[in-house]
Amino acid sequence: MPITQIKSSWRKLSAIAVLFLGMSFQQAFAHAHLKDQLPAEGAAVEQVPESITLNFSEGIEVNFTKVSIIGPEDQIIKTGKAALDPANDTKVIVPIEGKLTTGKYDVNWSVVSVDGHKTKGTYSFTVK
Repeated sequence: MPITQIKSSWRKLSAIAVLFLGMSFQQAFAHAHLKDQLPAEGAAVEQVPESITLNFSEGIEVNFTKVSIIGPEDQIIKTGKAALDPANDTKVIVPIEGKLTTGKYDVNWSVVSVDGHKTKGTYSFTVK
């Protein structure tokens, strides 16, 4: 086999290996990331929110979504069932059923994206 043919085969094999590595990295980083939320991270709101809205980078399996709100003095705030925005499967809306008073609130969330990856996080907002 001529040396040029061997070099050509190695180049093709290398290109295929790089392609598969790139696809593997893309899948590894394909988790649903929180893009924005309402109330916003660090916001100080005067009007008590009626719901928490979480907007993710990809579609969410709402049946595996968990959201909890912890208020001042570590009290657990009652929430309703999480639902997807009918027009957008990346947006989760969670009704707040408990009463929010003045103070800082931590929102803990975990979701499973449509590709099966689990992601979780926490953010805070304050009611004035």
